[in-house]
Amino acid sequence: MRILMVALAATVLAGCAGSVMDDSRTKAPYKVLTSDKPEKVVAQCVQFGWQDEAVFGVDAGAYLQPGKKGGSTVYTRSAESFVDVTSDASGTVLNYYAQKDDFVAKRRLAALATCL
Repeated sequence: MRILMVALAATVLAGCAGSVMDDSRTKAPYKVLTSDKPEKVVAQCVQFGWQDEAVFGVDAGAYLQPGKKGGSTVYTRSAESFVDVTSDASGTVLNYYAQKDDFVAKRRLAALATCL
């Protein structure tokens, strides 16, 4: 029964995060970055960086999932920050979205930049 409740809660949270991300994608990203590294390597690096409790404390959760249009998406709880990581002819493109332009968004951007 507990497993069922956890699975149901995870499904509900993923649905909420998905709609927030879809709404954000209709606007310009907070920042667009590029990298010469492979998409999977960059996405895993971002996820690892965003999980650093010494930097983000209790908000150190970061999740990796397949991207909406290919590639990967790394996101935080409630999709407060997320990055779409995709490959194109010039390398890897990172579209970073943040719900608020605050200290945490800038700190996540800085952690993301270390993966380029």
